[in-house]
Amino acid sequence: MAKRKTKSPKVPASLPPVQQGLVSPRRNVPSSIARPPYALTGDPGPSVLSLVRTQDEIKSMRKAGSIAAEVLLYVGEQVTPGITTDKLDQIAHDEIIRLGAYPSPLNYRGFPKSVCTSVNEVVCHGIPDSRQLQDGDIVNIDVTVFYEGVHGDTSVTFLVGEVDQYSRRLVEVTRNALSRGMETVQNGSQVCDIGQAIEKFAHSNQLSVVREFIGHGVGPEFHSSLAIPHYYDRRATTELLTGMSFTIEPMLNLGGHILHMWDDTWTVVTTDGRRSAQFEHTLVVTEEGYEILTQTSSGTIPAEYFASQ
Repeated sequence: MAKRKTKSPKVPASLPPVQQGLVSPRRNVPSSIARPPYALTGDPGPSVLSLVRTQDEIKSMRKAGSIAAEVLLYVGEQVTPGITTDKLDQIAHDEIIRLGAYPSPLNYRGFPKSVCTSVNEVVCHGIPDSRQLQDGDIVNIDVTVFYEGVHGDTSVTFLVGEVDQYSRRLVEVTRNALSRGMETVQNGSQVCDIGQAIEKFAHSNQLSVVREFIGHGVGPEFHSSLAIPHYYDRRATTELLTGMSFTIEPMLNLGGHILHMWDDTWTVVTTDGRRSAQFEHTLVVTEEGYEILTQTSSGTIPAEYFASQ
């Protein structure tokens, strides 16, 4: 007797969809805090610097990455049903300032807040606002800080209260996809190796990969000219060299990869309303492979810490 085929359950869209809330005024940064060049005008200008960092720059990037990780740990502990994303922004902003750094997103190309908070079907660049997190949400918090002339960039997707099985799996697979991409990094490998590993792993888990938003070079410039696709692109043949620093930050979706942008010109959402997750690290290529720069001075990695809770 032929075995009856069963259809896999359709992954639900987020209900209700995330709506724009009220955005509070831009937060102040004390004059004693060193600012990136774009802090006043919002214009970072073209990328002109080397993709390879000096030893002094790497030393400073360890400090910036450590601060970013400490802030992400701190603000992640505050993620709970009922808190607004604006309150999370305030918590992160105050902690960044307390640690002597500048919140890199603040006024970068006019971005109005100090971190990005992307809830449910929001893929990236969500603007913190008055919306309260609901039980069952997921939220990515993207923290970047500017310290000693360089940036450290990292993010984690958090579970809010009791989260459905599809969203839990999405978050877990996305975290592991970042690891798969990082494992390919070594002196002499190519950028396309990163995307190939991530895309293969995502597709094997029936998830789609966002193509419009990718990893990037980072250092004295928030975004350098080095592009890191999270899907296989045979044209991405740039050779990774010792001292290169960049982010890997895969965004994976439960549904399709087609996106659209809200009229705030920042918030990007999935067209089908299904959820998206993201994890991110800043790395530097070493002779032995790579070093994760976005970990605390004691070696704690926020993504691993919260996964174990």
